[in-house]
Amino acid sequence: QEHLAESGGGLVQPGGSLRLSCTTSDPTFSRYTMAWFRQAPGKEREFVGHIRWSGGSTYYADSVMGRFTISRNIRANIVYLQMNNLRSEDTAVYYCASQGVGASNYNSWGQGTQVTVSS
Repeated sequence: QEHLAESGGGLVQPGGSLRLSCTTSDPTFSRYTMAWFRQAPGKEREFVGHIRWSGGSTYYADSVMGRFTISRNIRANIVYLQMNNLRSEDTAVYYCASQGVGASNYNSWGQGTQVTVSS
């Protein structure tokens, strides 16, 4: 497991943009996939998208396809979530998670960062 820390959340108007960052603690950790999840009040945690650490291929939930982009800086061990054209329904706590090589699921999680989309 590794320690993850999200940042970049805040209040934004509908149609606006935010970029979240997820910093990792261990540059030697063998990371397979990094993902973003979100959880809105009263709802279950929802998968947003992921990026393969090696190769950089990405996959997104239908609800954010075309609006959100995940990228990574391998040298700095940071994963980003660029969110454009934000909607009120994007309001949630956003979490990053990592899946180590050989792990069957995401076994490291950050504490989350609040994103509120409101006018």
